[in-house]
Amino acid sequence: MARQYPLDKVRNFGIIAHIDAGKTTTSERILFYTGISHKIGEVHDGETVTDWMDQERERGITITSAAVSCGYTKTDGDPKNDADRTNFNIIDTPGHIDFTAEVKRSMRVLDGAVVVFDGVAGVEPQSETNWRYAEEAKVPRVCFINKLDRTGASFERSYESILSRLSKKAIRMQIPIGEEGDHEGAVDLLKMKAYYFDGVMGENVREEEIPENLKADAEKFRAELVERIAENNEDMLDTFLEGGEFTIEQLKEGLRKAVIANAIFPVFTGSALKNKGVQLVLDAVVDYLPSPLDLPPVEGVDPKTGEEVTRAPKDDEPFSALAFKLQTDPFVGSLTFFRVYSGTVKAGSYVYNSTSGQKERLSRIVRMMADKREEVEEVYAGEIAAAVGLKDVKTSHTLCDENDQIILDQITFPEPVVAMRIEPKTKADQEKLGLALRKLSDEDPTFKVSSDEETLETIIAGMGELHLEILVDRMKREFNVEANVGKPQVAYRETIQGTSEVEHKYIKQSGGKGQYGHVKLKLAPLEDLEEDAKVAKNVKREEGFEFINNIKGGVIPQEYIPAVEKGIKEAMTRGVTAGYPLVNVSVDLYDGSFHEVDSSEIAFKLAAIQAFQEGAKQAKPVLLEPIMKVEVYTPEQFMGDINGNLTSKRGHIESMDDVEGGMKLLHAKVPLSEMFGYTTTLRSMTEGRGNMSMEFDHYEVVPANVAKEIAEARGTA
Repeated sequence: MARQYPLDKVRNFGIIAHIDAGKTTTSERILFYTGISHKIGEVHDGETVTDWMDQERERGITITSAAVSCGYTKTDGDPKNDADRTNFNIIDTPGHIDFTAEVKRSMRVLDGAVVVFDGVAGVEPQSETNWRYAEEAKVPRVCFINKLDRTGASFERSYESILSRLSKKAIRMQIPIGEEGDHEGAVDLLKMKAYYFDGVMGENVREEEIPENLKADAEKFRAELVERIAENNEDMLDTFLEGGEFTIEQLKEGLRKAVIANAIFPVFTGSALKNKGVQLVLDAVVDYLPSPLDLPPVEGVDPKTGEEVTRAPKDDEPFSALAFKLQTDPFVGSLTFFRVYSGTVKAGSYVYNSTSGQKERLSRIVRMMADKREEVEEVYAGEIAAAVGLKDVKTSHTLCDENDQIILDQITFPEPVVAMRIEPKTKADQEKLGLALRKLSDEDPTFKVSSDEETLETIIAGMGELHLEILVDRMKREFNVEANVGKPQVAYRETIQGTSEVEHKYIKQSGGKGQYGHVKLKLAPLEDLEEDAKVAKNVKREEGFEFINNIKGGVIPQEYIPAVEKGIKEAMTRGVTAGYPLVNVSVDLYDGSFHEVDSSEIAFKLAAIQAFQEGAKQAKPVLLEPIMKVEVYTPEQFMGDINGNLTSKRGHIESMDDVEGGMKLLHAKVPLSEMFGYTTTLRSMTEGRGNMSMEFDHYEVVPANVAKEIAEARGTA
């Protein structure tokens, strides 16, 4: 089967935004204008294609990223001519901070993004987080200021918020024709034409001359746009400085290069709900966002030699792909979403998982339409698809050709900050609960399951209260598991602020063969290194932990070193202050001894556990708590009460901004432990007119008096 679209006609992009900015509404218009759906589903009716889960439709929010493949013909193209069609692989991502992992993993495998903003609110907290993820992944972006039909909408105010809070590289590509109830269309500053959207669903795009009242602004902003494009292109800059003119095609070509280089972020506008402006954003995706050919070859490591290798986006290169999402499908079982970076793969062939070293048969391949599937025989370089039935593949695993191996960079996810106890309601639910927890934690890397060694209770941890609530609801609906859950708890951590040097001998004689393990350790705080810092061969670094093997002359045989490392890792799961996991610790194994007969792996593991615990107690251990970035919108008259209330919660007020309509926006950093149930408190303090958003910012040392209370409550003080 031949490739359906040439590679330069493929666009892999995501739709990202703060919650309620209109991502899913925009996605529904895209599906309609590309011919995938013949009826536009609305979020408020619970009939959307990309929000297909029951929980999404009931709450009107996106919870899981949905992948969609479709073909699109630009507004100035011929729908009957296949050469004018571009293949879109789109991922509609969640906007709620609790489901931030979906955005993070999507950014890793996408080539571009459409960032949607609310025309009333402008840049919101999750807009900043998503933008940061896109920056980390170096993903080119197109901005869409949505909801210009709403009361209080302002294109200029939203545009200014992008410049001030996200990037000075943003530039207007359009200005709106009217705002709020008078919003009719948009002026294209490149073509200097006005565009209106006729028909029941805005499907007929009409080009007109610019209204007289907007001509002066359009000319002024077009001059800014042309100057910005020329600034980023040496060939064009000379012509611009000499007063020369450019054709539309020259400007488009210069802008495309600048967008792909992340030097310019073009800004468009409209109202997805009122079917205005979406097609012009899709035209921009075709014109300015990269195809896989526009990006450098993907980099990875050869697992056999440890050397860096690359793979170009070509069908005749060795096969390589990254699994970025797992999903349990009620009809076909386990689905593994993957992005092909090079080569091709056929249904029924074997693939090699270079991360785990396992070989598996890829029985079926499907292209996803949110919750629907289309079977395909073969997937090519640059495409996104899902595999049915892969058993041992997890998120971030690399699939490749066994004869030409590569391990691609893994996706890193934020650590969970909220935990709760969970137990099955009946004996019959016990086995089902274990299965459900395993499947859900495979799907979602920010959902962690552990057990409390003392109480033997099962602990689940996630990104927020809503995150855990949704997962418990999914257990009930998808896995028929009834469970009792405790109150949400803060996921505290522990670390050390000093250094220590300890040794421990584990000696046991009980008749017959004894046990002997002897280690000497140095403990120190782990300093954050730059990403590209080279780590010595005898140092193993993982997230929040470093193990240095400084054993010389075989004083501890090599076969016992992994047991020492394993013991230290086990000891780190239960800290010495309040029993929470220890993080950011560097451990240097520098000396020890062994016994020819009595030494064993278990003896060295136990020696390491006890040495580490002793060392941690001597190295100034402290408790860490998650600090949240909190934004509160409130009428001005309640500012004093809210300010005082947040301060009483150990909060630090950072700034206050004026917002339209006599509202204030307060920025603060507050410990998570003080914020449970705050939404209800805020509503009662502001007569129901205030609202807030909150996201994890960083971990900070808990004040000594509070740490003492936490330790006493845990029974460790």
